[in-house]
Amino acid sequence: MQQDEQPDYRPVVFRDRAAGYAFLTRSTARSEQSIEWDDGQTYPVIDVEISSESHPFYTGKARTVDTEGRIARFERRYGGADAGDAT
Repeated sequence: MQQDEQPDYRPVVFRDRAAGYAFLTRSTARSEQSIEWDDGQTYPVIDVEISSESHPFYTGKARTVDTEGRIARFERRYGGADAGDAT
């Protein structure tokens, strides 16, 4: 990257529409939209589909995968330590 062409690093608001949550951080991302923040300043806003407020892993609504059932089914199919001897 050329020395004189560094991206502009400035405050930006990221807004998660699904959760109704917004946070102010610094970024090089650009946006045509702007929003007035709690401090009275106007910042560019970027809408995101998912953030830590709406992601299933962080909200505790993640699906639990039945790994025990998968392992047992694999061992029955392909033979495992507990599959028994076929003598």
